[in-house]
Amino acid sequence: MNIHGGIARRQRGITLLGFIIVMAVVGVFAYIGFKLFPMYQEYYAVKTALKGLANEPGIATTDPARIQQMFLRRLDMSYAQNIKKEHIKIERGDAGWVMTVQYEVRRPMIANLDVIGKFGAVQNLSRSGNAD
Repeated sequence: MNIHGGIARRQRGITLLGFIIVMAVVGVFAYIGFKLFPMYQEYYAVKTALKGLANEPGIATTDPARIQQMFLRRLDMSYAQNIKKEHIKIERGDAGWVMTVQYEVRRPMIANLDVIGKFGAVQNLSRSGNAD
């Protein structure tokens, strides 16, 4: 019995060492998330810009150099920095153009370890003006 007249109970819970370990694991995952999030945010901007181009009136008859310029301008508004002209390929398709964007992003992670993301997106730019 304890001094309050009740039966002594064993306390349960996390120890300070256990709490520190859990916080360290959470911190590592948060750090990795902060490193990866901008890469995927940029990829989402690429996909959005491609869909926006596909909905442009008359895109299927537009000159490929002009399409590339329009695409890069849309990316500039999204602060996408890793996509260059050499990552963009525009080929003639059945009903217009097929635009392919393939690029790689390398970010330093911890010390001499880097994370590399390879991204690719394809969009039909057709005469109908509908995004595929």
